[in-house]
Amino acid sequence: MLRLREGDAITVIDSAGRAYSATLLESGRVVRAQVQTEIAPRASSSAVRIDLAQAVPKGSRMDFVIEKATELGVAAFQPFFSERSVGRNAGDAKRSRWQRLAKTAAQQCGRSAVPGVEVPIAFEELLQRLSGYDGVLFAWELADPEPLMQRLAEILPSAGTLLVVVGPEGGFSHAEAENAAAHGAEMLWLGPRVLRTDTAALVLLAVIGVVTS
Repeated sequence: MLRLREGDAITVIDSAGRAYSATLLESGRVVRAQVQTEIAPRASSSAVRIDLAQAVPKGSRMDFVIEKATELGVAAFQPFFSERSVGRNAGDAKRSRWQRLAKTAAQQCGRSAVPGVEVPIAFEELLQRLSGYDGVLFAWELADPEPLMQRLAEILPSAGTLLVVVGPEGGFSHAEAENAAAHGAEMLWLGPRVLRTDTAALVLLAVIGVVTS
């Protein structure tokens, strides 16, 4: 608000994520505005809905993933635990925190829809859900080293639902990757450097956004 003055046009976003045009009446420690009309949600530039299945990392790294992936357009989060998961503390309190972070991030970036955060599940259960998607991308450092953007251009669905799967700090085991491939997942190599789990998710989402825009 430091750069705005009384009479300036602003956008106000309410707790439900709805946006309104408004005129600033007073700024400073107290802010008042005259709300005018609701702004229609902006249509997505992509016809693909993207969900993120993220192995729960240790500490607060999942907070970062939830916040930034919401800004990058993820529609829903499916936390999970796999063979090499380090972080396994994901009770109701932590899930509620993740949902609040998703809501705050959605409001901050002007999204009208808040991504849902599902109950964490085991990797074996996640495998059973892969068939419900039009495409599944499985980030694995031992996948064939093909250029990421070229590979995505070849395999991304033009419409429908897409699930992005990112593993834990220790990566996926060979058996997990083979099982995922057997369930229809496409293995993706993210480059010559082994990325941290929270970095990998955001890099892949960002590149998908470029390819589908």
